[in-house]
Amino acid sequence: MSVPILIEIGFYDTFAPMEYTIRPAELSDAPKIIELINDLAIFEKAADEMVLTLEELVEDGFGPNPLFHCFVAELKSNAEVVGIALTYLRYSTWKGKALHLEDLIVKDSHRGQGIGSALLDHVIHYGASLGVRRIGWEVLDWNTSAIALYESKGAKVLKEWYVVQLDEKGIAFNTAKK
Repeated sequence: MSVPILIEIGFYDTFAPMEYTIRPAELSDAPKIIELINDLAIFEKAADEMVLTLEELVEDGFGPNPLFHCFVAELKSNAEVVGIALTYLRYSTWKGKALHLEDLIVKDSHRGQGIGSALLDHVIHYGASLGVRRIGWEVLDWNTSAIALYESKGAKVLKEWYVVQLDEKGIAFNTAKK
């Protein structure tokens, strides 16, 4: 998958306030990315479901065939990564090329400073640069501050749809059938 270098289309400096910078993730960011993913699993009361390893994240995102594109929010004062937005391409039979926002995470101590909004703005511009017709993601119904942010950007929360997943046990059960 070829991913455009977004700095060439010139929106990196447009959104980031003076306190932080939004940039594409680099291999050296992987330990902080996995740490933030773990923090999210705890926040979502699902820590026991987080099984992704650092090695898998590195291979899947920074190997020869990256499966995702990630932005990081980095503090200008000390280069600490305090947020991420992890995306990947999808295909919609109704819309064609689409972008999925898997996770938008901001470290608890840095929420409410516009970092989540800036990360989402970068995802939106990234999707536009790819020519997608839709950007989609999920949000827990009790995460009202995230829902308010998404709706402020014009996103629709589709309450009539259910998220459906088949986990490893379900996959194994179905593939073991004769």
